[in-house]
Amino acid sequence: MIRHATAVWNGSGKEGNGHLTTQSTVLTNTQYSYLSRFESGVGTNPEELIAAAHAGCFVMKLSFVLGAAGFTPETLETKCEITFVEGVVSKSHLILTAKVHGISKEKFDECVKDAELNCPISALLGKGLAISCDATLA
Repeated sequence: MIRHATAVWNGSGKEGNGHLTTQSTVLTNTQYSYLSRFESGVGTNPEELIAAAHAGCFVMKLSFVLGAAGFTPETLETKCEITFVEGVVSKSHLILTAKVHGISKEKFDECVKDAELNCPISALLGKGLAISCDATLA
């Protein structure tokens, strides 16, 4: 399987702007710029998209891991914080809140660790990037 997205940039790094389009068209000519990346401008940015990808991949992987262990999650909600300092992405931190009936805290933590280490985006980011997770079982 191959997925794709297209980025178009016009102008200089600081004054220019660009747009992103994904194969699924969820993003279609979605604006990004210096302001949306480094300040508070309207539009998206690469780090926000990495955060969305990591959060989404992690919760889907966790759902599969929990299912293999005999549990069906009611809710898995993950916020991903990407640390981007001086032009370097240095950390991805996952903050999970989950409702999984009948699971022990120990088994839950084991499943979370499995998903944290083995979701495809973690595997990609884990090459030189610190990845951490805070998990709460509600």
